[in-house]
Parts: sequence; structure tokens; C-alpha cells
Amino acid sequence: MTDHESKATLSELGARVRAWRARRGMTRKQLAADSGLSERFLADVESGKGNVSINSLEAAARALNISILELLQDAPRPALVRVQGLLARLDDGQLDQAYGLLGNSFGLNDALGRDQRVALIGLRGAGKSTLGAQLAEERGVPFIELDREIEREAGTSMNEILLLHGQAGYRRYERRALFRIAEEYPDGVVMTTGGSIVSERETFDLLQSRFYCVWLKASPEEHMARVVAQGDMRPFDSTRGASQEAMDDLRRILASREALYARADAVVDTAARSLRQSLKDLERAVPQLAVQAQVERAQTIHK
Repeated sequence: MTDHESKATLSELGARVRAWRARRGMTRKQLAADSGLSERFLADVESGKGNVSINSLEAAARALNISILELLQDAPRPALVRVQGLLARLDDGQLDQAYGLLGNSFGLNDALGRDQRVALIGLRGAGKSTLGAQLAEERGVPFIELDREIEREAGTSMNEILLLHGQAGYRRYERRALFRIAEEYPDGVVMTTGGSIVSERETFDLLQSRFYCVWLKASPEEHMARVVAQGDMRPFDSTRGASQEAMDDLRRILASREALYARADAVVDTAARSLRQSLKDLERAVPQLAVQAQVERAQTIHK
């Protein structure tokens, strides 16, 4: 962050503290007494001169009877506050239902053209790349891998992204790539994603809002066997093949993500299915609207 950006951030923070204090009808002296912070310090903060710590922010927020997040975020619209209050009463399953109902009721999903863009989710070894490439060919749309698009966004390799920017930086590039892909492919695309994308709630919500998600599901044993067949021996003991520890880890990962993967628009179980059978299942799982659009485009080209 540049010196100019730092000053702007402190100035914005000071303005928010001042605005909340005014909203509560508190003098600076009252806020100082309730928070345990000095008047002089609060004056510096409100003028954008004080470099405030998290602990000081928490003390000020507590005295203002708000959360630290409310202090740091823009004030939401009143109607949005009412909706958030209602949604806060729901469990995760109900929230997922509410998300879908809102999108369908107000045409948000259709407006974004998400049915034209298919995203395949699931663990490594589910067949995402193989089936994704064939599905894209059948539909007459491009096939892309999100990992490669993230590298394109960052201008470097996945390993370098994680080394230089960590998980948080990687997720930022991932979200940027998703926004860009949705804009670049309004007429359709088939995309594979990394297995862990569902673990990032904000990113997964973004993915679901702009792509029709299909979970390619398989048993842990099949995931393991397919990864071995691809020559990727990272999860395995080099002398004994697939170790019990690796299988246990795989089962734990699958169990922890199963409910998240199940949020997908459709599920295609590839267990004990041939490649041709799985492709047919996948073709049936994706929206017919998108398929019809590709037929119409093909007819236009051949006229």
C-alpha cells in the first residue's frame, strides 16, 4: 500500500468513527470514557492522523454498540438489513435454498447467462478435464481450465502465485479470473475448477452466480485409481503404491466437502461408468437451453 493509499484509508476510517459517534449522539469525551481510549487519540483517529490498532478499533466499536465489521464496512441499505436479519435465522441448507429461490424469482441467474457457462467441480481424478473437453466439443464452445486462467491473470505459475502471495493472493486472482471468464464467454464455455474452490464460500458463491455447476462424483477408490493412472504419484508411498494414510486423507477431504459439492446445480456420478456413459449423463445434466442455443448457432453457420 502506498503512502497516499494509507492516508486515504485512515481518513475514511476516521470519518466512519465520527459518523457512528454522531449517529449515537455521543460526544468524543463520552466515547473516550466508554471505550477506555483517550480523547486525544480519538481526535487523531477521527482526523485521519491516528494509526489505530485492531484492539483500539474493537474498543471503539464496542462503545458504539456495533461490531468491528460494521465500523469497517459501508452502512447497508435499510431493506438489505431486514433481509440479512431474516437470513441470519436460517441454517446452511436453507440459505442455499434461499439463494436459488432469489436467483430464479428475480431472473438474476438468467440475466447473467449462467446456463450458457458450465463449470465442473469435484476432486482430482473425477474426470473433469476429460469429460469437460468432450462436452465442450459436443456443445461447440471453448474448453478452459480455471487453473490456467488464474496463471494468466497473475502472469506467473501456480507455484509462484502461492509462494509470492499465499492462499489469500491466490484466491484474489481466482475471483478476478472468474469475473473475466464470465464476461469473455457470454455465448458459452465449459470450465474445470480446482477441487478446493467449494471451500471458499465467497468464491463458490461467485462461481454459482455466473456458472451452471456440475459435481462430477466418484468413490474415493476411483479417485485414487484415476490419479495413479494419470501418473501423479504425489499422494502415494513410492514403494507401496497407494498408502492407507493417503486413502484416509482422501476420504476425509471428500467427507468434509460433500455437502459443499452437493450445492451444485447437478450431480453426475461417474462411479462404475464408462467414459461414454458418463459423457451421456453429463450431457443430460446440463441445461437444454444452452444446448439449443448451440444448435441454433450451428444452423446459422451452415446457412
